[in-house]
Amino acid sequence: MCYGHDGMAALRRSVDRRSLLRGSLAALAGIGLASSGVGATAATATGHQTGRRHVPPGLISIQLWTVRDALSGPPGYDATLAHLARIGYPRVELALGYFGHTAAQLRRFLDGIGIRASSSHDGLSASPAELEQKIENAVTLGQQFLVVPYLYSENADDWKRWAEQMNVEAAAARAAGLRYGYHNHAHEFTIDLGNGRRPWDVLTGELDPRLVHLEVDLYWAVTGGITSGDGVADPEGFTLDVIRSAPQRVLQFHVKDRDGSTGDMADLGAGTIDFARVFREHSVLEYIVENDTPDVTPQQTAEVGYRYLRRLRF
Repeated sequence: MCYGHDGMAALRRSVDRRSLLRGSLAALAGIGLASSGVGATAATATGHQTGRRHVPPGLISIQLWTVRDALSGPPGYDATLAHLARIGYPRVELALGYFGHTAAQLRRFLDGIGIRASSSHDGLSASPAELEQKIENAVTLGQQFLVVPYLYSENADDWKRWAEQMNVEAAAARAAGLRYGYHNHAHEFTIDLGNGRRPWDVLTGELDPRLVHLEVDLYWAVTGGITSGDGVADPEGFTLDVIRSAPQRVLQFHVKDRDGSTGDMADLGAGTIDFARVFREHSVLEYIVENDTPDVTPQQTAEVGYRYLRRLRF
C-alpha cells in the first residue's frame, strides 16, 4: 500500500517492547492456534528457475488500496469484493479497515464469495491491547500475513526503534501462527542517514530475520534505485540485489508497473518493469496486484492485473 501513513505518529505511539511482550504474548497464549509453518526455510520461497514458468493462480492477490474508490463509493465494499471474486482473484490483501463489518462477519462474507483475506496492511500498534486485537482479527479472518505498510523518518534512531517494535510484534504474531512483514517504498533507498547508511540498511540490519519477512514493492524498489542513482542503468538488477542481499526472506511481492516516460504508476503490462526477469530469479508466496492510481477505473485495473499475471511466462 502506498499512501500517507504517518510514520512520525507511529513513532510517537511506539510502546515499550517489554510491555508489548508481556501484554500480548500472555493474551495470545489463550488463542490456542497451531503454527502455520512460520519456520519454513528460505528455500520455500526462493530459487532460480528455468523454462517458461507461470505465476501459480492460487498465489495471485490484490491490495485493496487499488480499489479504494470503489470500496468507499459506488458500487461499494461488498459489491467490489464480489467483482474481484468474479475476475478470479482467490486472495485479497486488506487495507482501510472492514467497512462496517466485524472480522467474523467479513470472514463469513469472503468465504461465501470464495476469496481469502490472506494478508493485511496494519500500522505499528500503540498498545499491547491494540496488538492483541490486530492479531485476533487476523486469526479470525484466516490470514497468513500481517504487514507494516509505511514508515518514514530521516533519523536513524527512529528506524532502529521501529525495527525493535516490529521484532516484538512479530514474535507475538508468530505465536499465533502468522507471518509478520514490512512493505517498502522508495525512500528507504534514497534517504541519507549519514555515513552512507539508508533506512533500508538500518531496517534489514535490525529486523530479526527469524521473525520478520519483507514484502517488496517492485515499483517502489525500481523507483528507489532510479532516484538514488544506484539503479538507473539496471532498475531490475538493483531490485534483485535488494532481494538477494537482505537477511530477511522476501515472501511477498507488490506487482505494480512503472510508466517509462513519467515514472508514474501504471496498470500491469502498460509500463516498463521486467517482471518476468524478477520472477525468474525469485519466487514468493504471494503476487499482489497494485496500482495506487488506476489507469481508467479501479475495476479495470483489477481485471488487467489479474489477466497479466495469469498470462505472464518467465
